[in-house]
Amino acid sequence: MDIGTTHAEHSFGKGGDREMSDIFEDENIMFFETGPWDEAGVSPADCHAGSTEHRTTQEHLHEVADEEVADLTIASVFIGCTVDQEQLDRMPDLKLVCTRSTGYDHIDLEACSERGVTACNVPAYAEHTVAEHTFGLMLCLSRKILTAYDRTRGGDFSLEGLAGFDLKDRTLGVVGAGAIGLRVIRIGIAMGMNVLAYDVNEQPLLSDVMGFEYCSLDALLGRSDVVSLHVPLVPATRHLIDREAIDKMKDGALLINTSRGELVETNALLSALSSGKLGGAGLDVIEGEEQLGDEEQMVLPDASRDDLAVAVQRYALLRRENVVLTPHMAFYSREALHRLMDVTCNNIVAYIEGEPQNVVS
Repeated sequence: MDIGTTHAEHSFGKGGDREMSDIFEDENIMFFETGPWDEAGVSPADCHAGSTEHRTTQEHLHEVADEEVADLTIASVFIGCTVDQEQLDRMPDLKLVCTRSTGYDHIDLEACSERGVTACNVPAYAEHTVAEHTFGLMLCLSRKILTAYDRTRGGDFSLEGLAGFDLKDRTLGVVGAGAIGLRVIRIGIAMGMNVLAYDVNEQPLLSDVMGFEYCSLDALLGRSDVVSLHVPLVPATRHLIDREAIDKMKDGALLINTSRGELVETNALLSALSSGKLGGAGLDVIEGEEQLGDEEQMVLPDASRDDLAVAVQRYALLRRENVVLTPHMAFYSREALHRLMDVTCNNIVAYIEGEPQNVVS
């Protein structure tokens, strides 16, 4: 197990003239699933100011031994760490769980509330980053960039079958016009697209100023050449795009998902791609992605049916030329990671100082 202790030269957040070592004296802090941050040159120590001690590990929460987490008071997790009743029982002293993400569906908020554990998230850090990745996926599909790349790497420079289509004058449907969705809308308008939006909280003045149109979800699905998903995963949005929803979409439309995999029913998506109902899909997330692991583990006798089903679905998606699949990396830029860690560290400081911020529990 890779667990390290860091004596940072800087402390979390900004504490003015107050000694941060005093603030943190009674806290036992641990950061889980830290690999991505290290790779990008970001670590918890980068957003500190003063002297404190914390532990970090690239392991997921459930992979760390009981004795390593038994005395934790503050845990910082990422989306691969499920914080449920079982994990909370392993951390009887836990007071705060900070997820380094906007989404918090991996945290059992009810269980946290029952235990008196506060949960915080990072509500905004990668709006531009995710919006840019969204259009990266869109352009890969509309201009068949990956197909052309694979072909030319093999020495074939022919243009046969590579005719794409312009995004200009096409209709973009944005499902969820929040912080990320609005930036997708802005880019779409700048590219000359006609933009529709569906959101439970409409802002008519904003739509008038920016030049997009609010409509119902059914109308959006029926009118859009490209549908892009930007809503959180909650019970009401699970399988938002199912067979019935896909049947309402334009023939040959593209579907883009940079939000949560469970928004889309994978079997329905595969069927629509096979039949030609959908022209393609750009997916940064897929249903059940947290179950994906080492391929060798998937074929062991004790592998679960769910694991095997997810593996088969992933293979079916990967083998299609009209699918672009990336590994949940839409948020993954150096700038976004620095912002993410800054807010996380400030969430911890705010809680310790008695003024919790970005609380979701």
